[in-house]
Amino acid sequence: MIPTLEDVVRITVLRVDGHAVTGVTYASYQEMVERLLGLEVTQERSSLVSRTRLQASLGVADARHQTGEGQAEYMARLTADARAALAEEEGAAADRDLRRFLILVIGKLILGTRGDPVNCRCLPLLEDLTQVGSYAWGAALLAHLFDSLGTSSRETGVAGFFPLLQVWAYCHLPSLGRGVRRRAGAVPLLQRWRFCRDERSLRRQVTLIHDALDTVPLGHIQWTPYVREDDATQPWVERGRPYFGRDIWLHCFNIVVLLHHWLVARTLGLHQAVVEFPTRQRSWERPGRSFRGIQQVTDWTVRLDDWERRGKEVVSEATSDEDYFRAYARRYGAQVYKGPGDRLTLRGRSPRSRVPSIPPSSSEMIFRRWWTSCWIGPSRWWEVPPLPERIGRSVLEGQLASAAARAEEALAQLREREQELRTALARTTTLEAEMAELRLRPEVAEVARWRQEAEAAVC
Repeated sequence: MIPTLEDVVRITVLRVDGHAVTGVTYASYQEMVERLLGLEVTQERSSLVSRTRLQASLGVADARHQTGEGQAEYMARLTADARAALAEEEGAAADRDLRRFLILVIGKLILGTRGDPVNCRCLPLLEDLTQVGSYAWGAALLAHLFDSLGTSSRETGVAGFFPLLQVWAYCHLPSLGRGVRRRAGAVPLLQRWRFCRDERSLRRQVTLIHDALDTVPLGHIQWTPYVREDDATQPWVERGRPYFGRDIWLHCFNIVVLLHHWLVARTLGLHQAVVEFPTRQRSWERPGRSFRGIQQVTDWTVRLDDWERRGKEVVSEATSDEDYFRAYARRYGAQVYKGPGDRLTLRGRSPRSRVPSIPPSSSEMIFRRWWTSCWIGPSRWWEVPPLPERIGRSVLEGQLASAAARAEEALAQLREREQELRTALARTTTLEAEMAELRLRPEVAEVARWRQEAEAAVC
């Protein structure tokens, strides 16, 4: 399951319709920052501005998170302080201060980075303040979040708007118990939840969350948590509805990613069809994946035709989820293994990776829990009868295929090692022969001594 544009709209109220957040990135933003923000950039070839200097220019230099303060309270207090400072300005000075506030909110919250400085790549879009509200900042937030999450298991930091992921998890995975309702019926949903404070260590909390995610039954997942929402009181939802339930390219300047909504068709009330991932090849290539400061002037306005067409609607001709689960078991059934902390993890395995698999019984138990909970809903999954024979056969087929692949890989490694040993043996034999030949050759000094002795004997 992944966050979608509908989640962004309902949780944050940010627009997902309108103009794509894209344009040109520059090698240096020094002139633009000085002209539009009235601030100095210490490094000529940089897109970063100091956060403390931005806050000081707005009169909110001391605005920091207070103990127990949520993101919504912090933003409300920051906005109130900034409004008080902006009320004292007029004309061009007021526009300059407004741009400072917008770049602080966009560059630090909506499109936040891991470091303390604020990124100014969106500053060109703030030059005309009358058009700022026409951009799809919500879609840019989702693209930036997808890009910052990454796929490496060594990633320890995440950039982006964290409250979106938190509230999204509260709505779709309520059994985790990480959120507490504080204002029933409040909109946007960001104001409806409060984070459940936990006094245990961070390592312990992460371990518990991992264990809960690995064992949560599918019947406990809320695929369509917004069916009872009153959309009449949320005009921003109706405005963004044409972009819901579609595979569409999301834009955030240098970040251009595809929202694969068809992978979570169940969030649309559809049955999940068999997933066949396409190749990574595409008809166009972008200059790079992410922006790292010093870059050439680059125009990122690509695939805007897809955004203007609102992508492609997600449809499913599947009449049940049975084929999807059978294919999933055949592909990944034997690739359940114990990850860090002795927790059970289910992942796809790349050809080069070598991960130990747990016994088939554990693999079948986990798959049975997912399968049965999908069919019976939020009732007691442990009272479900055994797996259908055809599903067990699919699991065994996946296990046999995985075992055969591992055996072939081990055999290839043995043959490669055998060839290396044969080559080393041949090289050793050659060296021994050369050394023996050298030992049979007389030294030059000995030859000279023998010659002298022969001459002396003759005389």
